[in-house]
Amino acid sequence: MEDASIWEMEAKLWCGGAEVYETPIDDNVVMALPQDPFVYSRGAAIAAVMNTPGWEDIEFSGQQVVRPQEGLIAIAYRAEARCGEERYVTYCTSTMRRVEHDVWRVVQHSQVVPPIEKHRE
Repeated sequence: MEDASIWEMEAKLWCGGAEVYETPIDDNVVMALPQDPFVYSRGAAIAAVMNTPGWEDIEFSGQQVVRPQEGLIAIAYRAEARCGEERYVTYCTSTMRRVEHDVWRVVQHSQVVPPIEKHRE
C-alpha cells in the first residue's frame, strides 16, 4: 500500500461513522483508546465509535510509516480532529496487515492524549 493510500484510509476511519469500520478493521483487532474500558476488541471499538462525535475534519502531522516485513505496515502520527468548536488531539499508532492483493486490515490501533494537549482545548 502506498503512503497516500494509508493516510486516505486513516482519514476515512476518523471522519466516517461506525459503518466505515466494517471492512478495514480486522476481526482480531486490538485497540487501546483513552476512555474506559481502554482496551477494546473489534465489536467494542465499533460500539465506541458510535458514541463519539462525527469528526468533520482531521489533520495529521509527524507521520511515520514503517514496513518491517512484506505485508505489514506500522504507522505513527499526531491527529487533530475537529467538529464545530470541539477539538481532539491525540498521538496514534496503527498496524495493518495485507490479507490479499490490495486488501489491508487494521490489526492494532492505539491513542495517547498527553496531559498538555488536554489543557489546550
